[in-house]
Formats: sequence, C-alpha cells, structure tokens
Amino acid sequence: MFVGHYAAAFAAKAIEPKAPMWTLAAAAQLVDIGWSAFIIAGIERASVDPSLPGSSLVLEHMPWTHSLPMTFAWAVGAAVLVKLLLRLPLWASVVVGLTVFSHWLLDLLVHRPDLELWIGGEKVGLGLWNYPVPEQAVEIGLIALCGAAWVASRKSLEHKAWPAIAFIGFLVALQIVAMLSPQPAGPLAAQSGITILAIYLVVVALAALTELRGKKTA
Repeated sequence: MFVGHYAAAFAAKAIEPKAPMWTLAAAAQLVDIGWSAFIIAGIERASVDPSLPGSSLVLEHMPWTHSLPMTFAWAVGAAVLVKLLLRLPLWASVVVGLTVFSHWLLDLLVHRPDLELWIGGEKVGLGLWNYPVPEQAVEIGLIALCGAAWVASRKSLEHKAWPAIAFIGFLVALQIVAMLSPQPAGPLAAQSGITILAIYLVVVALAALTELRGKKTA
C-alpha cells in the first residue's frame, strides 16, 4: 500500500473539514514517515527482493513504527499534538488520530506477514501484495472513492474542486512512477530512506496547497 493510504485522508477531510488537509495527509503516512526516518538511522531494517510479486519490499524489522501497539501510540500522539499545537477541535484531533491508525489496517490488507501484533510478537498480513493487479485496483479504487467524497464535500462548502482533483491526479501518477521504478536488490539503504521521506514531505506540502484560495469568488 502506497498512495492508497491517502484515501483515509480524503475520507477524513470529507467527515471533518476543520482538520487541515496537510495534517491529514501527514497523518495517513505518519507511520511510514517514521519508518523512513528509522531506515535512515538504522533503527529499522528492510530489503528489496525483485523476485517477489507486487511490492518487492521485505520488511524485516520495524517494531517501532508498524507493530500494532506502536501504531496506536503514534495515533494517540498525533491526536494530542494537533490538539495542543494546532488547537484543533477535539473531534478534528480524534479524526487525525484515526487517520494515523488507518495506516496499520490498510497495511494489514496488503502486507505479507510482517506486522507485529505486539513488539517481538506474532506477525500478520493478508498478503494482497502477492496479487499485483487486484492490489493496485484496491489502491486506485480507494483513492477514487474517497477522493470523490472529498471533492463532493468541497463543493458543499463552496470550495473549488480542481485543487483536489489535481492532487488526486498527482497521487495516481506517483503510484504509476513507483510501479515503474524498481529498486535494486539488497538491503534498503539510508539513501533510499531519504528519498522516501522526501516524497512524503512533498505530498504533505502539495496537500497544503489544495486549501489555498480554495473558496469561490462571487
């Protein structure tokens, strides 16, 4: 699961328009933002096996970002931070936290068994990655469905639709580029972590732009 995670941000924005879109985009990938930082630091480990169907990632050690209790901790921490730092309403802060937690649920659907139920415990994953065509259909389908809900909510608030549509189009293009850009076999290096982290931050910045001058003029 890559851009499919942003579907949770779209759904959250449709449910709670008071939550900034950049915050929700960061929340949807917060677990992977942390993971890429931990790959850079050598705290967590992954490698690439091009022989695997679908995603070639072998996620060997990621208890501090992708285990169930730590994902819950990231979600609670994010909700508290946006409440304190951004002074969001309570419900908007809860929605941000739920968006963070959605990452684990979506990963459960597609990952091979590499998600720990507790730190050092049993690993789970339904393995949709092993079926590339259905997996990609799920990701793009989630983006389309939740993106449509976000666009509809913008229209109901008399905000222009095109920034949201352009952002969704960018994510679909990003997914295609990722599919056509295989990684070399072997351990995932710190440089790869830097590239991945940069991509996530660019997406957050573009998400913020969707709310600039978004209201229709008379």
